[in-house]
Amino acid sequence: MQMYDLILKKRNGGELSGAEIDFIISGYTRDEIPDYQVAALLMAVYFQGMNSRETAELTMAIVNSGTRIDLAEIPGIKVDKHSTGGVGDKTTLVLGPLAAAAGVPVAKMSGRGLGHTGGTIDKLESIPGFNAALEPGAFIRQVREINIALMAQTGALAPADKKLYALRDVTATVDSIPLIASSVTSKKIASGANAILLDVKCGSGAFMKTREDAAALARAMVDIGRQVGREMMAVVTDMSRPLGHFVGNALEVREALDTLRGQGPDDLRELCLTLGSHMLVLGKITSSYETARAKLEELLDNGEALQKFKDLVQAQGGDPTVVDDPAVLPEASIKLEVPAPRAGYVVSIDAMQVGRSAMLLGAGRMTKEDQIDHAAGIELKKKPGDPVKAGEPVAVLYTNRQHTLAEAAAVIAGAFTVSDTPPNPAPLILETVV
Repeated sequence: MQMYDLILKKRNGGELSGAEIDFIISGYTRDEIPDYQVAALLMAVYFQGMNSRETAELTMAIVNSGTRIDLAEIPGIKVDKHSTGGVGDKTTLVLGPLAAAAGVPVAKMSGRGLGHTGGTIDKLESIPGFNAALEPGAFIRQVREINIALMAQTGALAPADKKLYALRDVTATVDSIPLIASSVTSKKIASGANAILLDVKCGSGAFMKTREDAAALARAMVDIGRQVGREMMAVVTDMSRPLGHFVGNALEVREALDTLRGQGPDDLRELCLTLGSHMLVLGKITSSYETARAKLEELLDNGEALQKFKDLVQAQGGDPTVVDDPAVLPEASIKLEVPAPRAGYVVSIDAMQVGRSAMLLGAGRMTKEDQIDHAAGIELKKKPGDPVKAGEPVAVLYTNRQHTLAEAAAVIAGAFTVSDTPPNPAPLILETVV
């Protein structure tokens, strides 16, 4: 088998066999195939695409490039949830404990933030002492003991994906649906879950900008699950505006705690209840979405989900007093209010610009090596549809960086669009793909 022939075959619109895909991925992982040839193949895939069989074969070749987590020691149906990334998306901080309290074993590996999107592990590590670097044995034991563990992804999991993504990032081949679908699902399959729920974002703050593209990606990933024997479903959700009122690691932990107390913002609560209800059905805890939702609402209102979060923090070395006293979280030394330029109604908030502003404040990373400031972030005082007076604060910036404050303020001011008439309400949940 020669790499030249496989590049030529895909360039001309041919289908790659499973053996050919395995040859490419295993050879590239072992550094036997050079970057320039794989880059050529990626560009051929970008233009010619892959059918569902090829995409599933590619996914499993990436899975088999590294270790796989075996969750068989954990009783029950293990349900994982993955979000394609957004601004203010602290869903896992609420959803994980909520689903675990309802009886779903939550054995979840999560990532760190890069660019304008935040990472669950960064948020958790804003809690003093929280340890996300669990060994697989400890990870499994913790789920058996308290029904939940959240740990950072390891380099041993799907290493081919890391190499491929770095190459896609510099060759303008990131936005290919077969390549995105195989990248996302390979890590979830390697993590060992029996069933996977996908939250596919669309809008200005998401990777997929349109609902049509997000739905196509959702269908591609659900189809991979069907072909490789994993039950998957996807929910397409709006990320044209940030989720909740806070963006930034410690600030989002505070908002997640409010939501677990039953006091959080409506959009975050609704998304967690929707995703959580599907998780309960996938995990065979309940047979209907409606029964699952009623159960989850009760767990939010009676404090059991909040207690599960406290159990999680304590089990992983964090300070459990954060649940009752969020003041133990880091706080920024600088706060700046950003005023509305005119009176009217907030029509839209560009989530991408909010994320960019948060990154300037120190809440995100430009590169994987950057250090983040857990205290930095943004409070959105107004959301789409809210009335606003001229000069009234629409956002508050939190940072320890004086030198980027003015630029961050200008970016966040430009994220708000104010009009004389209120906008039509935009749905958060756009569609479900099964």
